[in-house]
Amino acid sequence: MRAAKKLLKLFDRQILAKNLRELYFQARNHYWLLLQPEMPDPVFILGCSRAGTTVTFETMRASPHFRSFPYEIPQFWHSLRAPRDHGWDADIATAEDASEAHRRKAFAYFYAHLGQGRVLDKTCINILRLPYLYALFPQARFIYIQRDGRDNISSLMDGWKQQAHFALERLIGKLPAKVEIEGGRFKDWCFFLPPGWRAYNRASLEEVCAYQWMTANRMALDAKQLIPEQQWIQLRYEDIFCRPVEMFQAAFERLGLPFDEPLRARCASLSERPTSIVNGPPKQQKWRSQNRQAIENVLATISPMLIELGYDPD
Repeated sequence: MRAAKKLLKLFDRQILAKNLRELYFQARNHYWLLLQPEMPDPVFILGCSRAGTTVTFETMRASPHFRSFPYEIPQFWHSLRAPRDHGWDADIATAEDASEAHRRKAFAYFYAHLGQGRVLDKTCINILRLPYLYALFPQARFIYIQRDGRDNISSLMDGWKQQAHFALERLIGKLPAKVEIEGGRFKDWCFFLPPGWRAYNRASLEEVCAYQWMTANRMALDAKQLIPEQQWIQLRYEDIFCRPVEMFQAAFERLGLPFDEPLRARCASLSERPTSIVNGPPKQQKWRSQNRQAIENVLATISPMLIELGYDPD
């Protein structure tokens, strides 16, 4: 009976379509590895989770000049360098982890799924992998978006409370250390695994989210020193509210890509669009109404990074 059920599954229309699609991708993957048609280095959108990377990505991928997945691809990046394969140190990857084999695998994967062209990628964990990405793709462009830490941490906290969407176990497996964040309310990490994560396994939620925000931005600012100025584009989340058209037009100009009227109209309406599944339409200083006491608890800790990014802690 079990064998018969398995046989019937082979002829299920959805399973058959999925298998044929996978064979198609594998064939295109092998084609690229064999002939290696030209592929330009990608454009990476990076930032701390909940910093506006999604709205930035969705806006830029509306351009016909990019090839992009409509979702993040941490499974692919983990197939090249995963925490479990390196002592569960973190989601990081360094320049020393980069290899020609990884570069070939990335281009083959992009070509197989997206076709030939410039890839636009937005994957949460890559904020911890900038030296690695630059070593793999020395002509890549990096679009880094920053956000006021008070709002960013508050949004991270709201995301953590929706663990079904952002918990890491389904992506990287069960962590090798017990997690009892916020007195045991959270038993898994969310969004990304920063270096030194074990030291925060019994911390409060605001301390964990503050650490994630500080670590992500610290690693971005450090990596900025390695990357040529013309390949680095830095944006501010807050500009979505006051100058979205100018912000994105400047980014497209830096990339040497046209900024047409449909893109202009899309950017002009950004402040009215819901930007995530967490909190709906963007709003400045949401933290004051949603997580004020928690943010005030960590304000002294995050103030140096706020100042470095150009925000006034007061």
